Amino acid sequence: MEVNPGIKRTAAMVVLRHGKEFLLLKRNKEPNAGRFVPIGGKLEPYERPIDAAIRETHEEAGLRLDKEQLYYAGVLAESSPTNYNWLCFIYVADIGRIPPPPCDEGALEWIHFGRIPDIPTPPTDWQIYQYLMRRQPFALDAVYDENLEMLEMREEIGGEVVWGR
Repeated sequence: MEVNPGIKRTAAMVVLRHGKEFLLLKRNKEPNAGRFVPIGGKLEPYERPIDAAIRETHEEAGLRLDKEQLYYAGVLAESSPTNYNWLCFIYVADIGRIPPPPCDEGALEWIHFGRIPDIPTPPTDWQIYQYLMRRQPFALDAVYDENLEMLEMREEIGGEVVWGR
């Protein structure tokens, strides 16, 4: 399905958490190849975000979650003058510390919260993980330039700039 340039694609992301550790995916393809990200992906036509979160968790981590195991954490809107424009619904699932399952999207690895600033992640993610650890809902709006360098990220609920150059 072709999407007009500039139109936001919609995705659901699931942060799998055990205490202060996150089961993250080191992606092997774009976008974000080589970076650690939560599992997730695009919504299919007519699919609800929570159903996409459940489907993606099963497809990428082999875990069968139900709606009661997920909680909605917030939303991230990403805007750029390129084809990178997303609206991501972010969910969290607290799970047991299982061995990282195989994934054809990359390698899953447990990462302690304190290590996240030292590993390659998308520029938005450190802020998201901080909100998750505080169990604070968020509505983040990130703006990028034509080189996909983040210019600013604003938290829309409180109206504050949480990241900016």
